[in-house]
Amino acid sequence: MERISWNQYFMAQSHLLALRSTCTRLSVGATIVRDKRMIAGGYNGSIAGGVHCSDEGCYVIDNHCVRTIHAEMNAIIQCAKFGVPTEGAEIYVTHFPCLQCCKAIIQSGIKTVYYAVNYKNHPYAIELFKQAGVAVEYVELVDMPLDVNSQEKREFVSEILEKVSTTDINEVELKSLYDIANRLFLQENKSSR
Repeated sequence: MERISWNQYFMAQSHLLALRSTCTRLSVGATIVRDKRMIAGGYNGSIAGGVHCSDEGCYVIDNHCVRTIHAEMNAIIQCAKFGVPTEGAEIYVTHFPCLQCCKAIIQSGIKTVYYAVNYKNHPYAIELFKQAGVAVEYVELVDMPLDVNSQEKREFVSEILEKVSTTDINEVELKSLYDIANRLFLQENKSSR
């Protein structure tokens, strides 16, 4: 049996955390790791007990949602809250950190940033990481065992099949298409358990 790499393991954890995000503009997850152990995780969302973007919309000022705390900040704050040291740790983030998160990462003593998606990579953040000796590495998530868009895919396939059913297609062909779609999503549901 071939095991996934540590980078894939921790990046998958960050993508899983992103599923908890309550910001409708972008879902981000972050996992802080020390000595191959997860010490904290965070996702972008509102303050504890606060109003969520997913409920009332984003509160945007200067093209930034100010209602949310970024995933990296949430993970770092979680370490501070519970007295877990971050010196020499690594952070796995679904998206390249913003400038403010870059500074928090540096100040917290994290020495390596792994990210899966280029996202408005600020040149000054890149420069600051270099100045601070923080390694930055792109790690694409190769295979996500969970499909984060399965409901959207089901709805899309249903819509297509409905449209196809109104065209000149015989019942056997239409049933075959429905059977294939059902089988694909049934397999997906079994593999995600």
